[in-house]
Amino acid sequence: MKAFVFPGQGSQFEGMGKEMYENNDLARSLFDTANETLGFAITDVMFSGTSEDLKQTKVTQPAVFLHSVITAKIAGDAFQPDMVAGHSLGELSALVAAGAMAFEDGLKLVYQRALAMQKACEAQPGTMAAVLGLDDEVVEKACADIEDVVVPANYNCPGQLVISGSLSGIEKAVEKVTELGARRALVLAVGGAFHSPLMEPARAELMAAIEQTTFSKPVCPVYQNVDAQPQTDSEQIKANLIAQLTAPVRWTQTMLNMQANGMTEYIEVGGTGKVLQGFIKRVDRRFPSSTLAV
Repeated sequence: MKAFVFPGQGSQFEGMGKEMYENNDLARSLFDTANETLGFAITDVMFSGTSEDLKQTKVTQPAVFLHSVITAKIAGDAFQPDMVAGHSLGELSALVAAGAMAFEDGLKLVYQRALAMQKACEAQPGTMAAVLGLDDEVVEKACADIEDVVVPANYNCPGQLVISGSLSGIEKAVEKVTELGARRALVLAVGGAFHSPLMEPARAELMAAIEQTTFSKPVCPVYQNVDAQPQTDSEQIKANLIAQLTAPVRWTQTMLNMQANGMTEYIEVGGTGKVLQGFIKRVDRRFPSSTLAV
């Protein structure tokens, strides 16, 4: 069984989408629709902007979404997954690619999500850190023992758990996990405490937009971040999507569940095509029969 997985922030690159735009009529039409929907020419930044330009909050998330979804759409009959999943922002790409949302609706939600997250970051400064070389349970307990806001945010793969929280909370947590034997604890160059309680204002703001969006039954199960379970019910998909901004991304658990449910091939759709492959390969050591594809 084949799974298509969709990356989130961090998978952007200079010139992303330009070749598709120049060589495919469907891609050109969808990019033009995106410019009109967003009210600015995001293609100018995607095709010609610098890496710094692509880091702008209002650009990064819709750019990654567009690259992933349009890649899936122009694949046509070749895009026939048995299951899909997306990492954080990538979950919205997966939902649109699987037919759970219309293209324009998904793009609008992604843009609203980006702006709401930026506002939350400005209201309550925070950051994230990658902890390498410790079991998840050890990192979870270290976070729980700290009084400031700090929580597990991204369960990326065995031995890599990203934590998120207030500036002081992350500082204390980095010191704590280092004492506990982490191979590395690295504060990330991000704009805020994503997938933590500090994103509550963004979650509340996005909830109204999600509730007003029409969702349909996807063509295949979508494994969502908050519970790592396959979902096809539109109401449950909406509820999980609303919860996503303040809940952890359970990527390790998602990969384990996909494999347990018969998945034997992973294909990363969009971005550099390598971000999730690195995580999956580390999870895949438990699944020697799996075939990784790009």
